[in-house]
Amino acid sequence: MAKRDWSWAILGTVALGLRWLAISYPEYTDEIYSRTFFSSIRNVFDLTLGKLPFPSVYLFTAVLVFLLVRFIVQLKRTKGWRKNAFFIFQSTLNFAGGLIFFFLVLWGFNYQRTPIFRQLGLSPKALNLDQLKSEIILTHRLARMNRYQLTMDTVALVETLPYNDLEILVRQNMREHLDLLGFNFTGNPRTKLFPPPGFMRKMGILGIYFPFTGESYIDPTLHTLEKPFTVAHEMAHSYGVTDEGEANFIAWVISTNSQDPLLRYSGHLRLLMYQIRDFYRMDPKGYKDWLKSLDRGIRNDIQSIQALSEQYKPFSIELSRKTNDVFLKSQGVKAGINSYQQLPMLAFAWRERMNE
Repeated sequence: MAKRDWSWAILGTVALGLRWLAISYPEYTDEIYSRTFFSSIRNVFDLTLGKLPFPSVYLFTAVLVFLLVRFIVQLKRTKGWRKNAFFIFQSTLNFAGGLIFFFLVLWGFNYQRTPIFRQLGLSPKALNLDQLKSEIILTHRLARMNRYQLTMDTVALVETLPYNDLEILVRQNMREHLDLLGFNFTGNPRTKLFPPPGFMRKMGILGIYFPFTGESYIDPTLHTLEKPFTVAHEMAHSYGVTDEGEANFIAWVISTNSQDPLLRYSGHLRLLMYQIRDFYRMDPKGYKDWLKSLDRGIRNDIQSIQALSEQYKPFSIELSRKTNDVFLKSQGVKAGINSYQQLPMLAFAWRERMNE
């Protein structure tokens, strides 16, 4: 790096300027970036790093280690505290600028696209108690019907497909059913297991999309009934869907319209768990009465998911929530982590539209 080289700091600043323009003109962001430029990036990632049998984030980590070693070597060669201070300042700005540039170019500009629910003509609104009760009855019936296509036993389901087969199945369903939503996303994204088992959960996350390598990852310790929906959620991110609630919504639509009962059940079960949480918050007494009618097999599955989750409590749930909330809001997701809770509203709006 030349002594006066500020290239990456400048590129990062330019990228932030383009982000400001993208915020003001989301329709152009859709057309120029999301549907054209990002589609090319998606395919390049899938034809290269996506072919690797291990998480390509390891390569990213190796690059960071190389840059750190290079920085230390150059710092030692720099004589005088003023030159050292300037070198550290310059290197920090260039590193930050490089991260910002690649984050935005490789994925981040999707945050400024037109929201998916607007593209679909949906108007999600908070459900009142009567609407929520009606939705729970419907979701419960669908979940029960699909569960007993898997097994007539009420014992908790703990074994289904091997992960490699599951990932292929979810990806096939994503490609087959995205047109149901009117989208023409391209690519063959990967969602890989991220070792060591339990690490991501200890950090307070179940899955993550990593824009610098174009891959998403989930924790291997996820319950067998959580994995199908979570993989679909992360693959939605891989296609450029940034909002967590919208990624949940796409995962729900894709999984519940699958020909495979496991995917359908995983989607209905996840929605039911969100609805149950809202029901408890809005009407604790009514929730306790309704709980008596909850199907025994579904109840056992939910308890099995909760029991497994208890084994991998985050180091600091508050820290992980705050960090994620700040990041989402900094990218323009006004609801922050509350966007995860939007699935019942989006599902209700979608069902109303489909029944028109």
